[in-house]
Amino acid sequence: MKFDKKAFKMILYLALLVILFAWLITNAGMVLQFIKTVFTILRPLFLGLVIAFLMNIIVRPLERLWMKLQPKKRGKGLHAKLMRPISIVFSLLIIFGVIFAVFFIVVPEISRTVMSFVDKVPVYAEKIEKHWNEISAFLAAHAVNLPEIDINPDEIVRKLTNFAAQWGQKFLSSTIGFTTNLVSTIAQFFIAIVFSVYILGQKENFGQWSKKFLAAMFSPRGANSVYSFCALVNKSFTSFVTGQCTEAVILGSLCFVGMLVLKMPFAPVISVLVGFMSLIPIFGAWIATIVGVLLISLDSPVMAVWFVVFILVLQQFEGNLIYPKVVGKSVGLPPLFVLLAVTIGGSAFGILGMLVSVPTMSVIYILVTTGVDRRLKEKGIREHDIY
Repeated sequence: MKFDKKAFKMILYLALLVILFAWLITNAGMVLQFIKTVFTILRPLFLGLVIAFLMNIIVRPLERLWMKLQPKKRGKGLHAKLMRPISIVFSLLIIFGVIFAVFFIVVPEISRTVMSFVDKVPVYAEKIEKHWNEISAFLAAHAVNLPEIDINPDEIVRKLTNFAAQWGQKFLSSTIGFTTNLVSTIAQFFIAIVFSVYILGQKENFGQWSKKFLAAMFSPRGANSVYSFCALVNKSFTSFVTGQCTEAVILGSLCFVGMLVLKMPFAPVISVLVGFMSLIPIFGAWIATIVGVLLISLDSPVMAVWFVVFILVLQQFEGNLIYPKVVGKSVGLPPLFVLLAVTIGGSAFGILGMLVSVPTMSVIYILVTTGVDRRLKEKGIREHDIY
């Protein structure tokens, strides 16, 4: 081995990397604390990037619609200057409108239902005891004895009240802790909104700057590879969010139509909740089902049973047809890979893993298939030669 200036620099760089790696290992706690501090400081920026990404999914079709409404004024004067601000304002109204609809329509209805359920506990207890005695008498005539039950409605109400009081006390103590950071949280969220609006307003300039940065830091081939990868990730996550929202609208609409046909109560509220909660794969549907059963059971316990049957059928239809076709097609994944991604992501990282696993699997799937096709082309193997 020839020991020249180039070899000396390589050895020096390797030694520095080894020293740096050893220092990071021995001071892992301090490094993690430093990363946490940096993340806390930059949290509004990260949150702003996420909000800007979600808003951009709405802004782009609004801008296309704006251009179609007045094609003769495309790119001219005041018409062009107003397009982006108006699209951003409408995207904010849509996002906050959905949040308002869920938390100020569905949540109060659920709260009223819980209070009504507690008030009707004595009636339900009396009915249960009556039906149990009738069944016991019927079976006793056939030599089958059931244990006697003694339901005390006042005792049930007392236990429910104590449970609610304990839960409320815990909620209050956690709320007090949260309130101490409320001003900071609101300020960070407001700063994140400002960041997101500024990023969207200048997204072309940010894109151009990113290209210059990549060109300066990497070789032309490397810069193109990084840019193509970022474009692929953006396309996959955008398609996933769009497909997921489309699936939520379809599922909520089907739930609403089905509940109207079956003449079930609380159809609007439950349908909105089912559609919204379907954004969380697997667990969201079950949460919405439990709330729906609680609401309907106050009006008719029998109808609540039919609601469970209806939701099970709807979930089978959605899980085997709508979700793989709508979401899987939007991200370019076969249905089997969509189900596999949700299963693995949920097992490894919970709800967040379910949300991120499908677009992540899409990126991996496209990279692998592209690499395989390129290797086959380099070897001169055509697809029909394999089959």
